[in-house]
Amino acid sequence: MSERSAPRVPKASGAPGDVRLASGRGRWVLTTAVLGSGMAMLDSTVVNVALPAIGRDLNADLAVLQWTVTAYMLTLASLILLGGALGDLYGRRRVFVIGVVWFAVASLLCGLAPNAAVLIAARALQGVGGALLTPGSLALMQAVFHPDDRARAVGAWSGLGGVAAAVGPFIGGWLVDGPGWRWVFFVNVPLAAVCVPVALRHVPETRERAVREHRGFDAPGALLGALALAGVTYALIAAPDGGASPGVIVPAVIGLLLGAVFVRVERRRANPMLPPAIFAIRQFTAVNAVTVCVYAAFSGFFFLSVLQLQVVAGYSALQAGTALLPTTVLMLLLSARSGELGQRIGPRIPLTVGPVLCAAGMLLMTRVGADASYPADVLPALVVLGIGMVTLVAPLTATVLAAVEVDRAGLASGINNAAARAAGLVAVAALPLLAGMGPEAYRSADQFAAAFQRAMLLCAVILLAGALIAWLTVRTDVLRGAAPAGPEPCHPECQYHCGTSAPPLDPGESRRRAVDER
Repeated sequence: MSERSAPRVPKASGAPGDVRLASGRGRWVLTTAVLGSGMAMLDSTVVNVALPAIGRDLNADLAVLQWTVTAYMLTLASLILLGGALGDLYGRRRVFVIGVVWFAVASLLCGLAPNAAVLIAARALQGVGGALLTPGSLALMQAVFHPDDRARAVGAWSGLGGVAAAVGPFIGGWLVDGPGWRWVFFVNVPLAAVCVPVALRHVPETRERAVREHRGFDAPGALLGALALAGVTYALIAAPDGGASPGVIVPAVIGLLLGAVFVRVERRRANPMLPPAIFAIRQFTAVNAVTVCVYAAFSGFFFLSVLQLQVVAGYSALQAGTALLPTTVLMLLLSARSGELGQRIGPRIPLTVGPVLCAAGMLLMTRVGADASYPADVLPALVVLGIGMVTLVAPLTATVLAAVEVDRAGLASGINNAAARAAGLVAVAALPLLAGMGPEAYRSADQFAAAFQRAMLLCAVILLAGALIAWLTVRTDVLRGAAPAGPEPCHPECQYHCGTSAPPLDPGESRRRAVDER
């Protein structure tokens, strides 16, 4: 008897795919996912606020501050696609719990780091944990919740994650000014201590039926991608101090060569982490090009603006963190409406206007100096930037999903998220070099202020390039028509998202079938 004609066996209450959001188990599953993803979301926003304090305490130069950010971004961007595949293969709850524990242990090591080298190594380990738990938190809900509740569950998850992103800089500033920067990392440990037992007790184990018998994953692709990014990143960060020395040129060449090998390997593998064929879809490739531009600028801006507010404007860590709240609050309040507008008028205009507004906000930020007024100088820049981010992020996510068939939505969203993180990684490494920031620039208000202005101009140019790409390549009707290889378009489930480092992971309407491993 065929699967379609076979009688349906009723599932036990609380079985995977049948859990209701309003039930006790449903609330526990949502709590687990929010706690896990909230750890990573919180960490991505609080660490920037702590950078000047880290530099002072460890007597570190600007390169160490860059590595404190990029070491985490490097492993996260390289492994996030692999992390999602491991959950499908070996069990979503299992990989998620491993990721939470890994992240917490690495956070503890960060907080205990006696020197810069240990801190950077621990941050890289943190990124590995983040790559396991970030896609896993969403995959848990997709596999466990009843289809009728899935969109509401994901909406609640992304909204609460947005709250974590919004309060992150405030919490980070309060911790830095109070018990010290090490508590920015220690705070993850009690969150994990709550999350893990709740997950083990209340979340059923599932994995993907389609890959149940498949025992391979693209470890060579993940390793090559990470090493390629590491080589380029090392060269960019070392260049201000090392110039055109062999210590800079050799890593850069090795990184580029490994990047070429990565592309070659992915083309030949039967099940690649990053299937080259998906980039043959013109709209998908176009929107990823826009993504690279806007998130490179965003990452560079948020890395440098916190330093500008503290080093040049004289803000405390708490004041600097609080100053950035308008951007994430605007995204939290208005992202859903922006998504609805994009559905009505098409993504081309929002993806063109949004980067232009963001560029204007970054140019306004150049007015922030030693005597800057928050209401007159800082707030207008952040409001304009926030409106620009609201305008483009939701339509960008929707366009990524609409560009592919429904069954490939999770892969498309993962690639888009990884592309944004890789772009941000390169931007944080390259912007200080391009703006002429020396290793000790952040110790001098005058030197940093001059370089910050040049960096904001570069970010604005990158954003305008993204706007031009969107205007020339993105179709107005892409959200209204069918996906190129399927009978229906895929619409986003994540309606609220306040992360500034990458667009939200969003599988759209999932057709995947999970199996209970209990």
